[in-house]
Amino acid sequence: MHISLKPNTEQLCDLSVGKQPPLILPHQVTGAAPDTVQMRIKTSQSSGDRLSQTKSMVLQDPDLPPRPISRHRRNQSQHNIGGAGAVETPVVLNGEYLNKAKISEGGKKLRKNWTSTWVVLDTDKLLFYKDSKQEALTNLKPGCSPDGMDLCGAVAEWTTEKSSRKNVLQITTSSGSEFLLQADNYHTISKWHDAIKMTADNLSKGAAGKASDKPGIRRANSTEYLPRHGLPSKTLSLPRPAPESLCTKDPKPEHRRSLMFKSSKLTYSMSDSADKNGVKNRLKKFITRRPSMKTLQEKGIIKDRVFGCPLLALCEREGTTVPNFVRQCVEAVEKRGLEADGIYRVSGNLATIQKLRFLVDQEVEFNLDDSQWEDIHVVTGALKMFFRELPEPLFPFPFFELFVEAIKTKECKQKVQVIKKLVLQLPKPNQDTMKVLFRHLQKILTCSRKNLMSTQGISIVFGPTLMWPELDCGNMAVNMVYQNQIVEFILIESPEIFGLQNK
Repeated sequence: MHISLKPNTEQLCDLSVGKQPPLILPHQVTGAAPDTVQMRIKTSQSSGDRLSQTKSMVLQDPDLPPRPISRHRRNQSQHNIGGAGAVETPVVLNGEYLNKAKISEGGKKLRKNWTSTWVVLDTDKLLFYKDSKQEALTNLKPGCSPDGMDLCGAVAEWTTEKSSRKNVLQITTSSGSEFLLQADNYHTISKWHDAIKMTADNLSKGAAGKASDKPGIRRANSTEYLPRHGLPSKTLSLPRPAPESLCTKDPKPEHRRSLMFKSSKLTYSMSDSADKNGVKNRLKKFITRRPSMKTLQEKGIIKDRVFGCPLLALCEREGTTVPNFVRQCVEAVEKRGLEADGIYRVSGNLATIQKLRFLVDQEVEFNLDDSQWEDIHVVTGALKMFFRELPEPLFPFPFFELFVEAIKTKECKQKVQVIKKLVLQLPKPNQDTMKVLFRHLQKILTCSRKNLMSTQGISIVFGPTLMWPELDCGNMAVNMVYQNQIVEFILIESPEIFGLQNK
C-alpha cells in the first residue's frame, strides 16, 4: 500500500473491493496541507478484477462556502460525503396492476374495498391510476394529477390481520392513512415491498439530513459523523427519528384535529370509570333520600289522578258515587252527539284525547263545549279510555265468573233475576256508575236510525271495556264472547235490572 500526499490538489481515494480504508486527518501526516487530504490505495489483484472506485474526500473550512458535490452514481455507491443531505439514488418502478384498499384516512377507519389499480412508484410518491391508459393521459395533460400517497415517513410492513388474503402489504403514512396492497404472486409483491421500503428509508434519511445543520464527513452505510477540529474521544451518532417526524411537511389541519381528538378521547377515557362511580353514588343517595308518594301528595307536589285511579277512591275523593268526568262526558254526548254517525264506534284524534286526559288529571277547569272539543268522538274516546284504565274494571274481578255463569242460564226471566241480584251486590260507586252509563246507552239506541248503532254494536265496543278477567288464563276469544253477551243482555234488560221503567 502506497500513500502519497499532494497539497492543494483534488483528493482521490482508490478503494479495493470489500475493504474500507482508515481516515487520515491533516494533523496526523507531516507536510500535508491543512485543507486537503488525499488517500490512494492500490492493491494488486488478478487481471479479471476491476479497479476500485475513487472519491474525493475534502475537509472544508466551516467559514468557506461548501464546494459542489458530484452526483455521479459511481461516486455515491459506497461513500456518502458532503453532509447529511446526500441520499441514495431513488428507486423507480414502472406501473403494474396490484389490488389496493384504503382502510384508514387521517386516523379514521374506512370500509375496506379492494380494487385493481395501476400502481407506479415515483421518486417520493406512490401513484395510483385506474389503468395504464390513465397514466399515459396524465403524462400528456399536466393539469391532471392521479391519486397517490407521500412516502416521506411512511412505514411498509407485511400484515395478516387486516385481510384474509395472502401476500398483503400494509403502508402507513405519516398523516395516519393506511393502505393495503396485494398480489397473488409473492415475488411481485415482495419486489414492491422492498422498493417502497427503500424509498421511504431514503426519504427519511434525507429529511433527517435537512433537519441537521452540522456539515461533516459520514462513513458509508453509517450515521456516524466526524467533527472538524480534532478527533473526538467518542464517536458521535445521530438517533434515528420516528417515522412521524421524518416528513418535513406540516400535517394537514384535518389531521391535526384528528390527533387532537384522539388525545382528548384518551384523556376522557381515563376518567370515565371515576365519573360512572360518582354518578352511581349520587343516584343511590337520591333514591334513598327521596320522599314517599304519600308525602308528595300531602305537599301537593303530586296530585291524585283521575285516569287510572280506583273507582272507589275517586268517588270517595270527589264525595260522589259517580265520577264527575263520567257525568260531564255523558251530558256532552247527549247534548250534541246522539245522532252522530258511529257514536262510540268511531275513534277520535288520539292526541286531542291525551290532551283532554292531561287536563282532567291535573284538575284544571275545562268545558267540553269549547271548540277544541268540538269533535264528539274525542269525548267518547276519552270516556272509553277512562273505563279501560281503571285498575279494577266496572264489573269487579270477583264478579266476572259469576256474571259468566249467569249469562249461561237458558230461561230469560231467571237470567234477568240472577243478573239483577249480582248488580245489587256490587259496591255503590260501581252500581250507580253502571246505572248512569246504561241509561245513557239506552238513549243512544233510541236514535239508532241516525247514528247506525245497535245493541250488538254497542256491546262489542263496551264488552271488553267494562269487564275482563283478573288473570288471562282462559281462552280470550271465549271470554270476549261472554263479555259481549253480558253487556248486550244488561243493555236490553236495563229497565228491569236498574228499575228504570218509570223514568
